Amino acid sequence: MYWRALDMELPGPKWSGLFAEYWPDYRAWWLKEGAAARPTYAECRRALADHMPELLPLYDDLCALAGGGDNAARFLSFYNPPPYLSGCSQAIWAGKEPVMVRNYDYNPNAFDQLVLRTNWQGRRVMGTSDGLWGLVDGVNDAGLAISLTFGGRRIVGQGFGVPLILRYVLQTCTTTDEATDVLARVPTHMSYNVTVLDRKRKYATAMMGPDRDTLITHAAVATNHQENVEWVSHARFTATVERERFLLQRLRLHKDPEEKFINAFLKPPLYSTAFTAGFGTLYTAVYRARKREMELRWPGTTWALSLNDFAEGAREVLVPGAA
Repeated sequence: MYWRALDMELPGPKWSGLFAEYWPDYRAWWLKEGAAARPTYAECRRALADHMPELLPLYDDLCALAGGGDNAARFLSFYNPPPYLSGCSQAIWAGKEPVMVRNYDYNPNAFDQLVLRTNWQGRRVMGTSDGLWGLVDGVNDAGLAISLTFGGRRIVGQGFGVPLILRYVLQTCTTTDEATDVLARVPTHMSYNVTVLDRKRKYATAMMGPDRDTLITHAAVATNHQENVEWVSHARFTATVERERFLLQRLRLHKDPEEKFINAFLKPPLYSTAFTAGFGTLYTAVYRARKREMELRWPGTTWALSLNDFAEGAREVLVPGAA
């Protein structure tokens, strides 16, 4: 995999170039059920105005930079996108330092392979990109870190793709309490577990779904189910219960030192090479919330990135089992 880390201080020509590069693949995915299956531009913009009004000026700027087309604007709203599934494990380390560790398990051919550092709307944010302004994990200049896992339910409803919800939290929130208020009210189109950790080490996991109220929990671990396993075959395939038990044991019984805890994510049962079955572990991310730092890790390779001292770059990394 060829990874890049790019600094997008403000929306501009650099972001336009990135959009032009990725848009053909995203357009094919977004239109796979036909344009009529997706909400109109008016519906998308109204949804953003109702639920994330602070993002509207940024959304309008990005739509203009994307060329002003109807399909691109609808795609960039993240409102009622096509369904998508992922795996993932995430946990808050039990030590004093606020550290979040996560594995992102997904299809390597449907992934940005991109870290973005932005300073949009006066808020510095760094994280792993999805959909060119959404995020699957990240941290902001207030020391708030966030990450998602799929919630293991088939139900699809009215709401936003969760990567934009993560972007919205990092753009507008500074603490875990503020973040959970947002996660409790913004609708998601599928079920996700979103864990947030702030600089004072307060954390929470929001179990979100399109058909029921968001449950805010004090869970330090999230894999691919919520309170109970509801999609049994998916749970069996992803070993979500086994991964949750493994992490809980590491937190409650072993109380591993930080490095040992992080390294556990690079080995089974957390680390997956099941790419031929749809998705495996694309990276391990470590977020040190108080320090506003992140690391991307693969077997034998570590890439450290700092929000306050961000350096653009690229890495060719070998992901075992990925084509």
